[in-house]
Amino acid sequence: MTSTRHCVIFASDAGLRDVLTRMLESFGCTVGPGQTEAEALQLIQAQLPRLVVGVWEKGKNPLSFLERAMASGTAVLVISASVDVEMAVACIRGGALDFLLLPLEEERFGKIVSRILGPIGEAALGGTLVSQDSGMQRLVDLTVRVAASRASVFIQGESGTGKELFARMIHEHSPRSRAAFVAVNCAALPENLLESELFGHEKGAFTGASFRKEGKFELAHGGTLLLDEVTEMPVHLQAKLLRVLQEGAVDRVGGTRPVRVDVRIVATTNRDLREAMEEGVFREDLYHRLNTIPLRIPPLRDREGDIPLLVHHFIQKYNVEDGRSVKGLTDEALERLRSVTFTGNVRELENVIRRAVLLCDGTLIRTEDLLLEDADTQKHPLSFDSEEGLSLPDAFLDAPLKEVERHMIVRTLKRFDGNRTHAAQLLGISVRTLRNKLNEYRNDPEMPEVV
Repeated sequence: MTSTRHCVIFASDAGLRDVLTRMLESFGCTVGPGQTEAEALQLIQAQLPRLVVGVWEKGKNPLSFLERAMASGTAVLVISASVDVEMAVACIRGGALDFLLLPLEEERFGKIVSRILGPIGEAALGGTLVSQDSGMQRLVDLTVRVAASRASVFIQGESGTGKELFARMIHEHSPRSRAAFVAVNCAALPENLLESELFGHEKGAFTGASFRKEGKFELAHGGTLLLDEVTEMPVHLQAKLLRVLQEGAVDRVGGTRPVRVDVRIVATTNRDLREAMEEGVFREDLYHRLNTIPLRIPPLRDREGDIPLLVHHFIQKYNVEDGRSVKGLTDEALERLRSVTFTGNVRELENVIRRAVLLCDGTLIRTEDLLLEDADTQKHPLSFDSEEGLSLPDAFLDAPLKEVERHMIVRTLKRFDGNRTHAAQLLGISVRTLRNKLNEYRNDPEMPEVV
């Protein structure tokens, strides 16, 4: 029997082992660290952990370790120092929880840990529902009331409104809260992987299937399964999903008999459901099966009164995460935020505030720290007028786009003393994208030392 909160990690780099250990301990885990695959396998045999986090150097193949570790009933998260699409697909097909690249994106890492170990508390993941809007409060009350039932729930809302927070609320207030909450992003996985992820597969079902793998339905047995962006699921898989919901059993890929499952389904979408059904991309019979209890989350523009509350919450959150001491924001900055239509909703507002916390050189966030595009001047959001800012010199106004991009990346890295994470946040791109750009600029004499 595996320990539900114990993990084993291995990495040849001692500093990276320490970072992973601290991250897992912050999620309430106990950790057994090792340096090599062999040491990790010894720890697995001795400690029977629930999760193994391994870091493979460039050119190293994780598949043999993956098979041996999973034979002990241990979940494995593969982290690689190099991009290898074929290897990533093989690892996912082989049963790995995920295939991540260095440097790690902490939010994604935390969600994966939560998915396999169960809920670890909203504070650890930064997932807190913050609202004083009366409509949102009524929605929360309804969510808590329906949580006790077995009925499927369909949550609709624009991207960034907090659909997953409501899904977790349903699980945590239900009789299933002691079992697993498992989330699947139906839009993030290729079609050939999604079927195996949902329903599992038998050994030999396809090339690379070297052992049997339980799907998300089986992993969520007794608990809750979140089908995030379910309308993006291919139509032929929707038919198989409908059959699972009707019969309470899954057929693994390559399987010969159904496997009984007891799962409460919560589905989400950011699409117009009627439009999706009319276009033939979403089955009407599946809609009626999932839509027993409909919840619709309002966009941020319909609850402007929540903006000051959310701003305060995100300032406090990123003061802690980034070691800052911002007290608040000026009246002018708050009014500027109130005037913005946040098409990305709460998620977009959070990104704006995190960036402002990083840029603020005093105790109060100013309007220029927000780096919001000015509707009157159409100023690029990466340009601002302070002497130390990232304003674009006149010499670049007619330059090719790639040269402007290179200049902005170099200037942003210099501003943050080569810190890739902070630079990527300000530029509005992922660390992975920034790393790829840095590979293009590796011979650039202007490029600062990057950390």
